[in-house]
Amino acid sequence: MNIITEFYQQALEHWPKTGQHILAHQTNEEIVVYQAYKKSIARFAAENQFLGGNEYSYNRMSWIKPNFLWMMYRCGWAEKENQESVLALWIRKKDFESILNEAVISSFNPSYHDNHEQWRADLDQREVRLQWDPDHDPYGHKQERRAIQLGLKGGLLENFGKKQIIRIEDITGFVKQQKSLLDSGRLDELRVPVESVYRTIDSALNKRVGITA
Repeated sequence: MNIITEFYQQALEHWPKTGQHILAHQTNEEIVVYQAYKKSIARFAAENQFLGGNEYSYNRMSWIKPNFLWMMYRCGWAEKENQESVLALWIRKKDFESILNEAVISSFNPSYHDNHEQWRADLDQREVRLQWDPDHDPYGHKQERRAIQLGLKGGLLENFGKKQIIRIEDITGFVKQQKSLLDSGRLDELRVPVESVYRTIDSALNKRVGITA
């Protein structure tokens, strides 16, 4: 696994406790997002290094999550049906920002749109949905901090799945190892990917998508 990890208790020392933040494993040029799939879809993706195969459909919305523990909450630590395999997808930050540029908040908020009509028009025209949801701790308890997830569809999803992904890693083994530590009450041994706050250099974009300053 190319992802660098740290103890969960160490991570708590530098993660923000409140606000809307993109917490992500990242390098200077790249950022990691996560998805969970049934084993056959994940196997194809890892072997071929793109999203596809007979069972994968580009005619639907597909959600990506930069935050590891938010992904673990959603997939039940790889134990929910059809989410038994967790993939780490490496993409360039410039491509992630291009996705953010197309994002529309999934529910109307007067902080981001002047009126319902403008918001509805953006929803119809753009191919990315954005949601800020409560982040969760390893046991699934809600946190004050909010995590981002992005829903991709149409041509933008196909471009992401076939062209923008640099590397796909199946990290299910790591996920299961950490879940076994949780199940045995060994939280002090739990490791998570090293994640830090990510903001784009475009302050107007950060404000439009709701990233806490």
